[in-house]
Amino acid sequence: MLNYERKGLPMTSQTDLKIPVEDTKRQYYYIDRCRELLAAKETQLGRKLTACVHTFGCQMNARDSEKLKGVLRDVGYSLTEEENADFVIYNTCTVRENANLKVYGHLGLLGHEKKKRPDMMIALCGCMMQEPQVVEKIKKSYPFVNLIFGTHNIFKFAELVYTALISDRMVIDIWKDTDKIVEDLPCERKYSFKSGVNIMFGCNNFCSYCIVPYVRGRERSRRPEEILKEIRTLAADGVVEVMLL
Repeated sequence: MLNYERKGLPMTSQTDLKIPVEDTKRQYYYIDRCRELLAAKETQLGRKLTACVHTFGCQMNARDSEKLKGVLRDVGYSLTEEENADFVIYNTCTVRENANLKVYGHLGLLGHEKKKRPDMMIALCGCMMQEPQVVEKIKKSYPFVNLIFGTHNIFKFAELVYTALISDRMVIDIWKDTDKIVEDLPCERKYSFKSGVNIMFGCNNFCSYCIVPYVRGRERSRRPEEILKEIRTLAADGVVEVMLL
């Protein structure tokens, strides 16, 4: 459940424009709403707003980060590698304890930065956020974080960003599992010549040494026609190397 308070920012009334129910259309609706909010804020500040996505972990996370960057680009942020950006997103990994410690270390540094720039936004997502004890620690030790979400609802990123933009409190939206696969959302590829392509998500094999089924959920596969459509689109855009994920 999302609980938040509105900031003094312009917002399209829900009575003015009906919010779509279908997931892909709904996210593009929120991309448009975020773009309006950012444009107003940029006019107020007299400069372009920047965003940084820092990826921890595997190729699946790297691919997810490209999707996050696609949304950020479309709502109007200028993408940067610098962590002094206006909006910093950590896409986290929890396979090794060292990865968790790195995230906490980065958060400590961002906390000092946010004291100097209260309007800075910080979001956490990825596998680490699927662990309840991690979320509780962040709530208690890092209350300056604006947005926390997990692996199952990454497709809602535009909607969650909008909620965070109009909220004065930490926004948390973690799903325990999902059977949804939402297609045709924005993506900003890191490389022009190669790309990862998701063919499935999650895993049904609960191996004693592996946390993947717990943080990525049960196995679910994309439709073959959607996979082929994406690969053909990539090939037409000059991609010569595809890694199936």
